Amino acid sequence: VQLVESGGGLLQPGGCLRLSCAASGTIFNVYTMRWYRQGPGKQRELVATITRDSSTTYADFVKGRFTISRDNAKNTVYLQMNSLTPEDTAVYSCTADVKQYYRDTSAEYWGQGTQVTVSS
Repeated sequence: VQLVESGGGLLQPGGCLRLSCAASGTIFNVYTMRWYRQGPGKQRELVATITRDSSTTYADFVKGRFTISRDNAKNTVYLQMNSLTPEDTAVYSCTADVKQYYRDTSAEYWGQGTQVTVSS
């Protein structure tokens, strides 16, 4: 199973960005998907989660600004980020709980991360 993020970049404060993360491989089902971030000199923190039926949770620091969504047909999760500030600068990584055909249980897989830099 591979998770590949895309959509990162450099933008000015107040800007918007949409991240994508696509899972591929011998996948039977994808359950909960998540976005994490790790800023420079900071610990990794959970940004948002979305279950297979699209129930969502958000960290307090992104509520009202970020929206997580998914396309089950494409095994893809998105993170729409609005009103970005320099404090949002981080490497954003996605994870997914994936059930493969030949395994009895699901396992969590990680993407490689995509850099988001917010600077004037």
